[in-house]
Amino acid sequence: MAISKKIIKYLEDNKYKYEIIEHKTTFTAWDTAQTEKIKPQEVIKALVMKADNDYVLALIPANRNLDKQKLLKTINASRKKEKLKTYKKIDFAKEVWMKKNLPGKVGAVPPFSKILKIEIFIDSLLVKNKKIYLGSGEYVFSIRVNASQYLKIEQPMKGSFSKKKS
Repeated sequence: MAISKKIIKYLEDNKYKYEIIEHKTTFTAWDTAQTEKIKPQEVIKALVMKADNDYVLALIPANRNLDKQKLLKTINASRKKEKLKTYKKIDFAKEVWMKKNLPGKVGAVPPFSKILKIEIFIDSLLVKNKKIYLGSGEYVFSIRVNASQYLKIEQPMKGSFSKKKS
């Protein structure tokens, strides 16, 4: 199965300089990093989160875990600036919701705001990379892009919300 035409069209319409990396089937960002022998801090782990009744996407390096409370603080700081109501709780989105509402396979979410139509938050550790590897919606492909170009086009909110794996 190839990457969806919708994602390729999105990349081309937004003038991304991208490379499609084909690899053996991987279900996690960590496995992709190991399989491709690339630094796990360059591979994005895209986590779909439910904040109260809304959904957001949190992007963290493959070699780290999410700190849900720090993410909630980051999201709420952004909402306060926009004079929006803050969220009380945050948790991982249910697989059923993701299958129904997001393109691609669960665990391979393509982190593009205009396709997903949800807000994206990126961990500040990812911003330091020259290149980043993104989910493509498929388990056998990743998309490599320049981190600076991704930040410019997608304009995710930046914050520090990952922690070392314990």
